[in-house]
Amino acid sequence: MEADNLVNTERRMLKVMLTDATKVWSLSDILAACDWQDQAIAVGAGLGLTDKGLTQLSETVSTEVKLGAQGQSALSEGLLEARLWDWYKSASEPSMANLQQSFARHEAGPGIGLLKKLGVTMTDGSFTCVDEAKVSEAISARQDFLAKLPQIVSDLDDDMLNHFKSRRNFIEFVDSTTRTWTLTPEGTSIDSNLLVETTMVNEITPELLQSDAWKDAEFRRFDVTLESATPRTGRSHPMQSLIERIRHIFLEMGFSEIVEDYVQTAGWNMDALFIPQDHPAREMQDTFYLDNPKSMDLPKDLTDKWSEIHRTGGDTGSTGWGGDFSPETSQKGLLRTHTTVNTIQYLAENPNQPCRMFAVDRVFRKEAIDRTHLPEFHQIEGIIMEEGANLQMLVTTLKTFYAKMGYPEVRVRPAYFPYTEPSLEIEVKWRGKWLELGGAGIFRPEVTEPLGIEHPVLAWGMGLERLAMLVLGLDDIRQLYISDLEWLRNQPLI
Repeated sequence: MEADNLVNTERRMLKVMLTDATKVWSLSDILAACDWQDQAIAVGAGLGLTDKGLTQLSETVSTEVKLGAQGQSALSEGLLEARLWDWYKSASEPSMANLQQSFARHEAGPGIGLLKKLGVTMTDGSFTCVDEAKVSEAISARQDFLAKLPQIVSDLDDDMLNHFKSRRNFIEFVDSTTRTWTLTPEGTSIDSNLLVETTMVNEITPELLQSDAWKDAEFRRFDVTLESATPRTGRSHPMQSLIERIRHIFLEMGFSEIVEDYVQTAGWNMDALFIPQDHPAREMQDTFYLDNPKSMDLPKDLTDKWSEIHRTGGDTGSTGWGGDFSPETSQKGLLRTHTTVNTIQYLAENPNQPCRMFAVDRVFRKEAIDRTHLPEFHQIEGIIMEEGANLQMLVTTLKTFYAKMGYPEVRVRPAYFPYTEPSLEIEVKWRGKWLELGGAGIFRPEVTEPLGIEHPVLAWGMGLERLAMLVLGLDDIRQLYISDLEWLRNQPLI
């Protein structure tokens, strides 16, 4: 190893270490001998010498226990149980009522629990203690423990350590690394007279080349064979990437996007889709109804049409659902339970204009949170409305969409939905199994005719989170919304 392969900091450190070639040099020794203040300079120089085989690095990691915010407060103001114990010994009547007058509520409640664990009992609202010396000894030991900090974990009592670990912000664990360096045989063979610090050039600039300074300069050498660190760059969340991919596929297939409001009426969300007013999905335990707005106006002629369809089937040939229909129920405000509420309104505004529309947006249902359900999630929806639209067109469109998503094996099977007939469930083959991903069908006459829609309407929808779990290989939907940066960095590009 030649000295000219070393940078100035490495030369200085090596020259200092050669003054005592057999010594084990600590970081503080290096800082003092090299006249450095910054530990990073010494560690950097030491690592450079170790990489070049001139020194051997020894690292020891130890864990130190320090006082947290609550621990510092307890040390200066006194432990809560110590202050309560002092009150108990000096009180003429140590009762619960007197305690609450002497201490704030946020201290009285937890303090009682601490005293009970120490052996203080409460009977009929009064505190008593059988072994006061034992309580005083335990509290004194806790105070002594805090006063000793900071200390290395191995030097502390395990029981006391576990006690304060269970109390929030009392103690903190800090890992520290101790480094020492010794010279290797190759390091001791370097002539210290050659370790002269010089002006070293790290970068060739136009200013340097325009002068003669470069002729006498020493240029730093770089090992271009070393592996470079992979830079951490920003990237989209997997869910956002999947949304953009789905959006791109729909646009590629000639669809246009619908983006509408979350807040809707029960009329557009349910009645327009021929969902009966006594359907279980309308109950409070399934749908988020709003207090503001509690009710939203709807045109009377529209609610009259829905009323006739629901009660008798109107002129559609259907018998309807029978029973009563409440316009007030239609006007209730809610958070939409599906994106179909927006597509049906678009069709009502454009009943005679053929269209291909899609939506990828949030919907809300009062679900209990578990590995496959969330109260707020995304739904993917598509519709085709044009003359001659039929079931074969719907199946072909679905197969094309999923093939573009990377799932060429698609099958459909009969299903039931209140607002489509015929109705289908869509399944794709994944890891040798058929998985159901959504529903599809053709809107019933009870849905389209009251709104003046003349052409058949093909419709389908699915949950985006379920598709995301499939694409990312997850078995818990909640993983999609946990702020786990390491998991996010390791996700594949979608």
